[in-house]
Amino acid sequence: MNPPKTTATTPAVVLVTGGTGLVGKAIEYVIEHEPEGSRFGRRPGEKWIFASSRDADLRNPEDTIKLFEKYQPTHVIHLAALVGGLFANREKKMTFLRDNMLINNNVLHTSHIKGTKKLISCLSTCVFPDKVEYPLTEEKIHLGPPHSSNFGYAHAKRMIDIQNHAYNEEFGCNFTSAIPTNVFGPHDNFDLKHAHVMPALIHKCYLAQRSGAPFNVMGDGSPLRQFIYSRDLAKLFIWQLREYNSVDPLILSVNENDEVSIRELANSIVKVMNYPGKPNFENSTGDNGQDRKPASNAKLMDLIGHDFKFTPFEKALEETVTWFLQNYTKARISQSHRDA
Repeated sequence: MNPPKTTATTPAVVLVTGGTGLVGKAIEYVIEHEPEGSRFGRRPGEKWIFASSRDADLRNPEDTIKLFEKYQPTHVIHLAALVGGLFANREKKMTFLRDNMLINNNVLHTSHIKGTKKLISCLSTCVFPDKVEYPLTEEKIHLGPPHSSNFGYAHAKRMIDIQNHAYNEEFGCNFTSAIPTNVFGPHDNFDLKHAHVMPALIHKCYLAQRSGAPFNVMGDGSPLRQFIYSRDLAKLFIWQLREYNSVDPLILSVNENDEVSIRELANSIVKVMNYPGKPNFENSTGDNGQDRKPASNAKLMDLIGHDFKFTPFEKALEETVTWFLQNYTKARISQSHRDA
């Protein structure tokens, strides 16, 4: 049975898969803290469901259908994925490909058969070709193979764009996708082996400070990244859900001129955490990953309006570090480091 369609008397039910992760928690924060009825706040009568892997194994089609039948969502923000940093992507390429393909197939197909009014899936800038002219723009996704370090995850995410267009052309589904740059914020994964670069460095600096050890940083510090604060990204997802109706993917990012080097990032972490020394860069360029992959947010800003303001990087980093320090005992880190 299809869910009831949204009307003036039937408020939306928004299901957020991966709803207890970094971006899901940020969306929940914005929905709860922005004024009701505002551009990014909860609309009157609107219901938001933040589902986690405890609610359903989205690799399993039966579990996925049961989740949709339980909540009857009219709209879906699909964030659930098997994710990891550089090491995890290198070590488990087939696992990242297979599990994410299963998750995405089930969420998209169930959204179709249950009559979901709109679905936004979260991609990543890793979907872009390794060899491509910068800055990255939305139409360049399929111009070549992704970087070899994460091709399993990248191909699984890239296929969502293909599926969105196919569902739209054959069935008229209102499916689209978002492409965030490097996301950070409260509720991130701070596990040293599986985290992305910023939360991993925050955790490493904390451990170095606690033990009096050097703060070692892999690589030479030269790669550049565009970091977007999770609570800014949350507002963009809410806006996209309500106001963006194209099947084509949309890059959600700060300006390409706001790239930050890993060296600058490490120095900023040292400053915010009051670490007494300096970062020690291990200067192995083979550990750098991609040098840079700047993405243009011109299309986004033209659509949302240039009055949208991103949180200043230093302020967002300070809020992230504060959350990590206050929640260290329950943050996502390995138990061995917590007990050390």
